[in-house]
Amino acid sequence: MDIEQKQAELIDHFVNQASTLKASALWPLIIEATSHPSLFAFSEILSVPTVSELQGTENSLYLDVLRLFAHGTWTDYKNNAGHLPQLVPDQVLKLKQLTVLTLAEMNKVLPYDQLMQELDVINVRELEDFLINECMYAGIVRGKLDQLRRCFEVQFAAGRDLRPGQLGNMLQTLSNWLATSDNLLVSIQEKIKWADSMSELDKKHRKDVDDRVEEVKKSLSLKADIDFRGHEEIYSEPGGVMDYEEDRSRPKRRRHPMS
Repeated sequence: MDIEQKQAELIDHFVNQASTLKASALWPLIIEATSHPSLFAFSEILSVPTVSELQGTENSLYLDVLRLFAHGTWTDYKNNAGHLPQLVPDQVLKLKQLTVLTLAEMNKVLPYDQLMQELDVINVRELEDFLINECMYAGIVRGKLDQLRRCFEVQFAAGRDLRPGQLGNMLQTLSNWLATSDNLLVSIQEKIKWADSMSELDKKHRKDVDDRVEEVKKSLSLKADIDFRGHEEIYSEPGGVMDYEEDRSRPKRRRHPMS
């Protein structure tokens, strides 16, 4: 089962569970969702009405936790740890995985030094093990570990939940991409027309050359035929060269002895 299908099934599961619970009973479900090893999207759970009702209650901290996992990073948690419940180990791992996704959204080449600082990793070996075992094997990123340059080259990264106000920027980016694609398509079509035109000119030029060649061949053939007939007429005129057979058929003259 691919990661997208697994995500969709898990989201449906937690959304259905959240819809059947009262706000006061939601906090265990939020901990379960943010600890699940295969769930990396939380905006649908946030949009459940009963989850929104946590705002302003004694359990509102768990709403903040859910928002953190939807949009935040490990650094965000450290900066606000005094106002949030302590995370369990599975939540810590999940939030660090999500941090890698956030960094991959901003840059496709992630320096090791930056990653170690953002993830609280103390050495390169531990960082590479985390990227391989917890990120690439999990299917949320693909890339190349470059030990010589000390960086992670991102080839693919799963998208995170959109932050408030981020949809407008994404729509603008998509609009710009569409406009660029349209311009590129027009340019390609013009080049195709130009190539077709050049191909037609080339075909016409080839035909003209072939026609000229045929004309020259015919001219040479006609000249050769005329020259050949001229020679025939010369050798067949009266008084010309006597035929050998004719000469042999004539009786030879006898020579008379001298008196």
